[in-house]
Order: sequence, then structure tokens, then C-alpha cells
Amino acid sequence: MAALLPSWVTVTGLTAGATVAVVFLAVQAEQGPHPAAAAVRPSASASAGAHPSASPAPAKAPAVPAASGTGRRVVYSLGGKRVWLVDASDKALRTFTVWPGTVSPDPGSYKISKTLASTTGSDGVQIEHILYFAAKSGLSIAFSNAVDGSSPPPAAGKQTSGIRMPKADGTALWTFGTEPDTRVTVVK
Repeated sequence: MAALLPSWVTVTGLTAGATVAVVFLAVQAEQGPHPAAAAVRPSASASAGAHPSASPAPAKAPAVPAASGTGRRVVYSLGGKRVWLVDASDKALRTFTVWPGTVSPDPGSYKISKTLASTTGSDGVQIEHILYFAAKSGLSIAFSNAVDGSSPPPAAGKQTSGIRMPKADGTALWTFGTEPDTRVTVVK
């Protein structure tokens, strides 16, 4: 007859196994891609009477590129992988990082030519808030965000022209960009 182990031995073994699994998954996640997105938004701590916290101040968002024109526009920096939503007085209302596809637009000024609330992207991902503004290599170039908020890397060997962003930024760009005659300025 086999001897039974005390219950504390079983619980300790299960806990140790679960801890090892969680640590392994955390290490794997840490080694994966980590897209960063920053937005210029008022914070609750910026309100009058707010008490300063011990947390570090957020990094200052990059300024709108000087060579991006004037007036109300969307500015897209190819090198910075960043978008600015700029009002008529040349003030950045919001800025955030984006994840471009494999085909990028040429620098220049464009007009948003078509909007589409949702569809399936060329990579098979469900996307929304699509704002088309350029074409290159037979592909339409557009801003969009994945419905589930993800940004998978482009499929190997496949040309993609979508410029993806976090879901909240996609919603903000959609609201800003669907105004009539919205311009997009692409800079290096």
C-alpha cells in the first residue's frame, strides 16, 4: 500500500510549479515587442488644487515638425513613426506613436480621400477608423487601428500599407480626420 503525502506537500508543489510557470511567461513577455504610445492629454493631476505626486513627470511630447505646414492638419513623421493632430492655430491637440506597414507614403501634402468605418486589413486583421490619404506601389495608404487594439507585425514577405495605432488614438484621429477637407502632411 502506497503512503499518502501530507496535503501541505501537495499544495507546496503546486504553488512552486505555478510560480515557475508565471515567471517563465513573464520573462517571455518581457522579451517580446513593446510598442510605445504617448498622447498629449490633460491629466487629472493637472487640475486646480491637485496635489503633486511622487511619481516622475511624464516625458514632454515632441513638437510638431517645423516643415509640416500651417493650419488644421494631421502630421505624420516617417522617421519618428509619430502622428500629430494640429488645430487651425498650429497647436498640437494630440500626438502618438504609430506602427507603419511595409510601404510608406512619400513626403508631401495629401487630402483624406476616403473614410471607412471598418473592414478587414490586408493582413487579415479586423480594423476600424480607416482614413485613406495616399497610394504607392499599387496600395492605398491609410491610418487605422485594429478592432481588438493589437498591432501584429506585418506578415513576412507581404506588402502592407496600413499605419496602425492604439485604439484610443485611432478613435481620436477618426474624429479629427473625418472633418471635411482634412489635410495630411507627411514629413521625413
